[in-house]
Amino acid sequence: MDFTFTEEQQAAVEAAKAVFAGVVPDGVPSPALTAGAVAADFDRQVWAKLAAADLLSLLLDEEYGGAGLDAVALCLVLRESAKVLARVPLLESSAAALAVQRYGGPESKADLLPRASRGELVLTVATSGRTGHEPAERAVTARRDGDAWLLDGTQTAVPWAYGADFIVVPAHTDTDRTVLALVPRDLEGAVLAEQISTTGERLGQLRLDSARVASRDVIDAEGAWEWLRELLATGTCAQALGLGEAVLRMTSEYTGKREQFGFPVATFQAVAVQAADRYIDLRAMEATLWQAAWRISTGACGALPASGDVAVAKIWASEGVRRVVQTAQHLHGGFGADTDYSLHRYHAWAKHLELSLGPAAAHEEALGDLLAAHPLG
Repeated sequence: MDFTFTEEQQAAVEAAKAVFAGVVPDGVPSPALTAGAVAADFDRQVWAKLAAADLLSLLLDEEYGGAGLDAVALCLVLRESAKVLARVPLLESSAAALAVQRYGGPESKADLLPRASRGELVLTVATSGRTGHEPAERAVTARRDGDAWLLDGTQTAVPWAYGADFIVVPAHTDTDRTVLALVPRDLEGAVLAEQISTTGERLGQLRLDSARVASRDVIDAEGAWEWLRELLATGTCAQALGLGEAVLRMTSEYTGKREQFGFPVATFQAVAVQAADRYIDLRAMEATLWQAAWRISTGACGALPASGDVAVAKIWASEGVRRVVQTAQHLHGGFGADTDYSLHRYHAWAKHLELSLGPAAAHEEALGDLLAAHPLG
């Protein structure tokens, strides 16, 4: 197997590092120090820099101002963003724009994609359903009404909802198909209610009451939602990997300097073993991430559908990011909980990613169902 990244993918990483070099994790708003939401909007300055570096158009075709790269490139950039806790809807907007390009109609593509590639238009996606414990597409109904669709239902915990121009909402029809509706934030019949994530960021509960969406803004292509959902999950795994790598590096630096009995605590066997276990977690997270991203990017056939590789990546990312941060807190001692130190911010973000990915047991069950339906041999 060849795990070498292409020159274009490596160039995207270098561009991302240049943009995120100006983001200081200690300066990221802390949920422990702020009552309510940490900010009213995402980091528009970083967003503008991402646009200037052409990192918001990585996956789009050249006709829309993009570079035509793949999900692997996006995950590489997301990995860098998570290392510094960049407060931008890079995953959601990029994935939604690519879904529009891949499955949307010509009018939506021409109207939305050039603006999205320049950072002038922000997209996000509703993925949590009504309660966070059910398929997102079952939380909203969509029915045709002349040349439009009417949407009814509720989606909870929509990321970056207050800063987005459009929210991509999965909904089910009376024929039990799933469509994707591009809902303008200020659409009549669409109301946002504020929710707060573990990171302190504003989420939105989106309530739809006969919200009328033009047919041109509804994607009814077969498989569009399943593909978008898997891309978002894989991108979240990339964020978990980047965050975990940053945390393990912080832990290594701290335990290498902190002394007990005249020796750095990193030289103690119990400390070294725990750090080594977390390193193994990160390498497993990395390997499964690139397998999932490669399957999504290439459409390559395998013993299982690509959703199987995504499930494996989610299992490792959900469990791994939690273990890495918990071990870091333990090895830092009381210093890890000091609000003057950035580890508590990483802990909050890790919990958000873990909740977004869902419990590993659920993904193991889904993987088991796939194995039962596609016997290996």
